[in-house]
Amino acid sequence: MHPLPSHESLVDELRELRRRGLPGLRHCPRDSLREAAVAAGLCSGEQDEQSGIEDLLGAAVRRLAGGHPVRDDDSCDPLARAAAHTFGIFPSRRGVPGTDRRKAAAGVYGVTTERFRKSQERDVIAELAAAVLVVAREACVRETAGPRTGDSWASGRPELVTLPPTTPPVHAAPAAAGIPPQRPAHPGARPGAAAPAGRITVRVCPIELVRDVDILVSSENTFLEMSKTFRSTVSGSLRRAAALRDASGEIVDDVLARELGVWLRTHGRSGVPVRPGTVVATSSGALAAQGVRRIHHAAIAAPVGDGERYHVTPAVLAEAVRASFELACREADFLSLPMSSICFPLMGTGRGGLSVETAARALLGAIRQELRRDPSWSVLVVTPEESRARMLMAASSAR
Repeated sequence: MHPLPSHESLVDELRELRRRGLPGLRHCPRDSLREAAVAAGLCSGEQDEQSGIEDLLGAAVRRLAGGHPVRDDDSCDPLARAAAHTFGIFPSRRGVPGTDRRKAAAGVYGVTTERFRKSQERDVIAELAAAVLVVAREACVRETAGPRTGDSWASGRPELVTLPPTTPPVHAAPAAAGIPPQRPAHPGARPGAAAPAGRITVRVCPIELVRDVDILVSSENTFLEMSKTFRSTVSGSLRRAAALRDASGEIVDDVLARELGVWLRTHGRSGVPVRPGTVVATSSGALAAQGVRRIHHAAIAAPVGDGERYHVTPAVLAEAVRASFELACREADFLSLPMSSICFPLMGTGRGGLSVETAARALLGAIRQELRRDPSWSVLVVTPEESRARMLMAASSAR
């Protein structure tokens, strides 16, 4: 796998590129952008970096639009439109001065250019940097995994490590091309499930791309308000991926947010926080096509002050894990679903939350405890960043 730059370094370079525009790319710092373009297979180095970086940014903007073409009208995701204006991705905007590009991007949100500069523009740049990393990382995964067969990977996604619940970690090599991924050994397990029963597998993968796992867990705030669909958070990514769309790609049913709204109204909790650690289940919407049966929404982040920061504790993280397993068992009985696999993101590390090391220890410790109670479950823990997967491995070794 090619090395990937940090999110912070990409943000710094994108800020300068926003000012100069794509024609001024050669005068901007671009080491991180070039590194990401090389990892994405869009250029080989300095000699073709200009076209490679432009292709990379175009692909990242399309990802912000949910993989659809980016159009300058209300049918397109506003974040993607604003990013396309900000960096001159639209063909007719490539050479437009920075002040005009900013004005057009501000118009997407209906705000002044000054307000856009101080607020939304920061989000646009940060989200575009995150999308750049996802584009590069997915290319690396495809390169490592080999050719695809039908709708599944021929060799399985690279498995960094398998963590047993009670013994030191066992390092596993990436799956070799043509060899099927591991399958749970216990009865009733489905092809493509997370890992052998009673074990935890850590993989580098965005959670919305996970296939054939019964339950995906989403990290929410204590008001059970999902992230906007344009954000690259776990909540926003799952909300976007689960939404039902018409033939033109327009969202016609925001499934997860709608079902959460029904639960909140039914339980009299609209606009009122639930107890930290509460877990609420919804259907999986469009993710059912990937073999996902249920989404568990774990309310772990309590807003602080004006809501720009959140407070998460290791105890709440552990409670959410326990509640998710408990809810899964109740659902298996009540809905008569033979569920046996569950996938957790590295929860609790968002704005103002836990450090990666603390969250990893709390998450893995809580999962191990549940597997000691019921070793029939197979568990997948995913993170889109390889560095964080390594930290999960280290946390397991250090317990």
